[in-house]
Amino acid sequence: MTQEIKCPNCGEVFAVDKTGYAKIVRQVRDKEFEEELKRRERDFAERKESEQKLLQMKQREEFEKALVAKDRAIEQLEARLGHSETEKELAVSQAVREKEKALSQSAAEITELKGRLSNKAVENELREQAMQREYEDKLRLKDEQIEYYKDFKARQSTKMIGESLEQHCLNQFNALRMTAFPAAYFEKDNDVRKGSKGDFIFREAADGIEFISIMFEMKNEMDETAAKHKNEDFLKELDKDRRQKGCEYAVLVSLLERDNELYNGGIVDVSYRYEKMYVIRPQFFIPMITLLRNAAINSLKYRRELEAARHQQVDILHFEENMNAFKEGFARNYRIASDKFKTAIDEIDKTISHLQKTKEALLSSENNLRLANNKAEDLSIKRLTKNAPAVKEMFEGLKQGETKD
Repeated sequence: MTQEIKCPNCGEVFAVDKTGYAKIVRQVRDKEFEEELKRRERDFAERKESEQKLLQMKQREEFEKALVAKDRAIEQLEARLGHSETEKELAVSQAVREKEKALSQSAAEITELKGRLSNKAVENELREQAMQREYEDKLRLKDEQIEYYKDFKARQSTKMIGESLEQHCLNQFNALRMTAFPAAYFEKDNDVRKGSKGDFIFREAADGIEFISIMFEMKNEMDETAAKHKNEDFLKELDKDRRQKGCEYAVLVSLLERDNELYNGGIVDVSYRYEKMYVIRPQFFIPMITLLRNAAINSLKYRRELEAARHQQVDILHFEENMNAFKEGFARNYRIASDKFKTAIDEIDKTISHLQKTKEALLSSENNLRLANNKAEDLSIKRLTKNAPAVKEMFEGLKQGETKD
C-alpha cells in the first residue's frame, strides 16, 4: 500500500510505500523532538544562569548588610568604651574576631550554596534525562499501538471491525465496573420496538433518583472500504435513539475520519447540531463517562430537591383533592341536615300552633271555671228563694225551730 505526498515547495506529488512513509514520519518526529529538546536545554541553561546570578547578588547583599551591621556595632562599642583604652582595645579585638567569624561563616554559606547549585544542576540534568526517556517510551508505545491497530484491522472483516470496537469499549468498562461504577447500569441496547437502537446505554441512580444516562454508538470501518463514512452521517440517528430511550446524553465513539484533526484532538462537542451530543475516539471512552458522571453528581443535590418538590406538589394536589372531596361531602351532609332541620322546624311550628290552640282552649275552660266558682260563691238561700216565697217561708220556719232548740 502506497501513500501520496505533495512537496510543499515545488508542488510535485510522489508516492512512497508504507515503510518509506513511516521513515519520513519518524524523521519529522525525531527532528521536532530534537528541536524541542534543544529548546528546553537552552531554557534550562538560561534559567540556571539567572538563578545563579540572583543567588550571588542576594549573598553579596547579605554580606554587605552583615558588614554594615558589624561596623555599626564597632562604632557603638568604641563610643561606649571611650573612657577606658584597655576596654576599648578589648572591645575592638572582640568585634574584629566576630567580624572575622562572620566572614568565615559567610564564606562557608557561599560554599554550601555553590554545592547546592551544583547538586541542583545535577538533579535537573537527571530530570531532563528522565523526561527524555519518558518521551521516547511514549513515542515507542504510540508507534506500537498504531502498528497493532493497523494489523488488527487488516485481519478483520467489516462486521468484525464494528463488533470489535464495541467489545473493546465493553472490556474497558468491565475492567473498572466494580471499582469506579459499582452501582451503574451498562448494557447493550436490545430494544428495537421503536424501529432503531443504539449500541450501549449507561445509567446510574442514587436513592432511587437517576442522575446520569448516556446513549453510546460505536462506529468503525476498514481502511480498504471504498465508500468512506463520516461521523456526521450517524449523528441524526443517534439523537433519535437518545430521545426514544429517554437518555440525557449521546456519545459517538468513532474511528472514522482518522485524518481529521478535529476528532483526533480529543472530545468534540457537537451540541450546536444536536443537544447534549459528543464525538470521541475510543481512548476517551472512560474519561468521557467519568466527566459526565462527575458533573451529574454535582447536580444530584438539586435533582433531589427537584424530586422532593415534585413529590410535594403531588402531595399538595392530593391534599386539594381530599379537601374538595371533604367539602363536597360536607356540603351534601349539610344540605341533607338543613333539609331535615327545616322539616323539624316546620313540625315544631305545627306543634307550637297545636299547643297554642290547646292553651287557648285550656285558658277558656279556666275562665268558665272561674265564673262558675264565682257563681258558686254568690249562691245563698236568699238568692235561691228570691222568686219562691213558699220555699222561703219553709226555710225561715226551719231556721226559727233551730233557734228554739
